[in-house]
Amino acid sequence: MRTVVQRVREASVSISGAVHSSIGAGLLVLAGISRTDTADDLAWMSRKIPNLRIFEDDEGKMNRSLCDIGGELLVVSQFTLYADANRGNRPGFSESAPPEVARELFDRFVESIRREAGCPVKTGVFGADMQVALINDGPVTIILESPKK
Repeated sequence: MRTVVQRVREASVSISGAVHSSIGAGLLVLAGISRTDTADDLAWMSRKIPNLRIFEDDEGKMNRSLCDIGGELLVVSQFTLYADANRGNRPGFSESAPPEVARELFDRFVESIRREAGCPVKTGVFGADMQVALINDGPVTIILESPKK
């Protein structure tokens, strides 16, 4: 599993011109599911993200987690995180999980991260044409990949 985690002041997902979901301060998580991902990958990621110490403490050091600040999460499925453009100019997506598998694993990931985070978790719509807006705070952007097997 591969994610892009962005510390945000606010973020939203719109579909067909209407806001579907939005958050205030917290994390925007773009989540890609690979064809080899398992429940262990989902569990690792759902524990890791809410506990990342990437929010500033009173001394300005990144020492606080999402849980510490009482922030929110916006999780958006993004199969293009597994794009391969090493050959040619048109990316291939053979490492991405097929949609029917990815949808199930993404839904399980969202439920797992809801349990782990203990804070509001909102999502986009799997497979929809979404427009994601954000105000990146810092900017702080972290790429996480579940451990290799």
